[in-house]
Amino acid sequence: MSEDRKLTLEDFRAETENLIEVRNLYKWFGIKSGVFQRVTGHVKAVDGVSFKIKAGSTMGLVGESGCGKTTVGRTMLRLYPPTKGEMLYRGQNIYNADGRTMRTLRAKLQMIFQDPYSSLQPRMPVGEIIGEAVREHGLVPENQLREYVLEIMNESGLQPHHIDRYPHEFSGGQRQRICIARSLALGPEFIICDEPVSALDVSIQAQIINLLMDMQEKKKLTYLFISHDLSVVEHISSHVGVMYLGSIVEAGPKEKIFTETLHPYTKALFSAIPIPDPSFEMHRQILQGDIPSPSNPPAGCKFHTRCPECMEICKTEVPEWKEYSEDHFVACHLYDGVGKDAKPIVKKDVAMDTAKKKTAKKEQNKKAKNKE
Repeated sequence: MSEDRKLTLEDFRAETENLIEVRNLYKWFGIKSGVFQRVTGHVKAVDGVSFKIKAGSTMGLVGESGCGKTTVGRTMLRLYPPTKGEMLYRGQNIYNADGRTMRTLRAKLQMIFQDPYSSLQPRMPVGEIIGEAVREHGLVPENQLREYVLEIMNESGLQPHHIDRYPHEFSGGQRQRICIARSLALGPEFIICDEPVSALDVSIQAQIINLLMDMQEKKKLTYLFISHDLSVVEHISSHVGVMYLGSIVEAGPKEKIFTETLHPYTKALFSAIPIPDPSFEMHRQILQGDIPSPSNPPAGCKFHTRCPECMEICKTEVPEWKEYSEDHFVACHLYDGVGKDAKPIVKKDVAMDTAKKKTAKKEQNKKAKNKE
């Protein structure tokens, strides 16, 4: 197929194992200065990101604030024009789709935004907010629209009398349910959840997470779940990618990421997870220094300025993306030469998960009491 040809809707009907595939995605924002506002530099918000998401699964994308997680999601859906790269939906690059095709694809590729307060139109009632896009895409006849909206609201945990109320009359959790209902109303296959619970109380977070998981099972949805809350990501995701300064430094199945942590940055993130056990002794890995500017990232490995295991090679050469074990990838010089038939140049550091740590601590305390 010629890359110059604009794709039509028929090109996106093929069944594929990986519903979503991102290949070498870049999004650089120009820095303008001077009287004539000329571009003098770039903020490298997304700098060569690649991953795959199987149909019906959830990939969690984690990292510190400002690492580029949200920009990845917005660029994937063409809310930001990409600088370079591909975003494949059902095996076809949506960046090659014409305007009419992309308008139809919008219904299949949805996004739940982070802030439920600013993402809702304050002058429109809930019924109009949810039904506006449904009417625009012509998914149901006009005389059935209200009934359809009520059905979606019921699935999302909203009451029928909410249909004529305005966003300011709802709590944060209810507003997020409205945002979820608005996305579900179009019958999507893929939803980007951009920190959908970060602004909510813990008890409400659990309700929203359970709602998303129920909807995924019921409607066979595929998620990209963006969050900085590792405990939430562990609960909802099947695969996890860890971002730092615009790049993914480690990715793989959830079980391997949480129990066989490889990258020093991932280890530092996981060491910050609070454990609700006053007798458990935390071993925090405190990172030194500040996050470098994405407009002027350091040479070599971007993490070397804060890495406790930094070597000379880290300061000059960019680490390659290596498959450490099956489907578990890492970009770190500590694991150079690692492959299916090779051995790591350093001893593999397998981090115990939270449950194992707690069990070990309890056994230690029990033995101490028996000796007394």
